[in-house]
Amino acid sequence: MHGVAAFPLYWPLQHPRTSSRRVARFVVDFVTARTQLLRELDLLHAREIVLSSNVPIRRDGLPAVPEREPTDPGVAVYFTRRGKPFVIACDQFDRVRWNLRAIGATIEALRSIERHGTTSMLEQAFSGFAALPPAPNGKPWREVLGFASGPVTAEAVRAQHFALAKQHHPDVGGRPERMTEINAAVDAALRELERA
Repeated sequence: MHGVAAFPLYWPLQHPRTSSRRVARFVVDFVTARTQLLRELDLLHAREIVLSSNVPIRRDGLPAVPEREPTDPGVAVYFTRRGKPFVIACDQFDRVRWNLRAIGATIEALRSIERHGTTSMLEQAFSGFAALPPAPNGKPWREVLGFASGPVTAEAVRAQHFALAKQHHPDVGGRPERMTEINAAVDAALRELERA
């Protein structure tokens, strides 16, 4: 999906963060959790899938098996379904694999609604997962990202996003609010550049 980063975690602004995490009862390794989630998304006919987390990505854009658990184990899965953007996010658990599995189980449960013939109810349920645009924060994206006036490319925005994430990400001691502001500015910049 446009403007959504697979790494570092691009948390949806409309979802509040969990203040304390818990241990899950899922008996699952990382590869299995990732595979099951991708299978559920495929069965849902999801497109333009981005699994966003604080786990570095492989060449195919999917999160690699982490060498160590990141400080923030949250996961957000962005996708389109029937042309509409959706996001399902989870940071309830203290392991990335458990949050991946929780999202996969949620999608599986939603698909069961469709299997039992209540398609209109499924569409109503999915309306709660609509990917909303970032809330305006009052600061122009150029100010947040540190760009002066003049031409800016999408590549420059992505490079600046990576550089700022290395400085301000919660895993390196940054504030989550600052990272959210940076993510929103990147999204606004890329949308504006696409329209130009």
